[in-house]
Amino acid sequence: MKKKKKNITLIRHKMELTFSLRRREVVEGQPMEGTIVLHDLPDLSTAFAYLFGLLYAMNIDYPKEMRYTFEGIQTIFFELGSRCSQRIRSLKTKLLLQI
Repeated sequence: MKKKKKNITLIRHKMELTFSLRRREVVEGQPMEGTIVLHDLPDLSTAFAYLFGLLYAMNIDYPKEMRYTFEGIQTIFFELGSRCSQRIRSLKTKLLLQI
């Protein structure tokens, strides 16, 4: 038996026709809910450590709106990574001068 050649154009067309239906099924069938997955964390620094560990393990980029927040926490408080943006370097300098 010979393997069929895939008709990519037809597949793309069918996928485009059914995309909105599939998306609606996912959104309506499983609405977004906040779910607590870790309970009884001893302190805020442990919670941040878990958060950064999860982001690293799953290779997730920081949310665009919170990029500098995450980068600041990572470089200033956890002292992870040697390179940082000019914005974070400036904040770090200002914080060190006020101590």
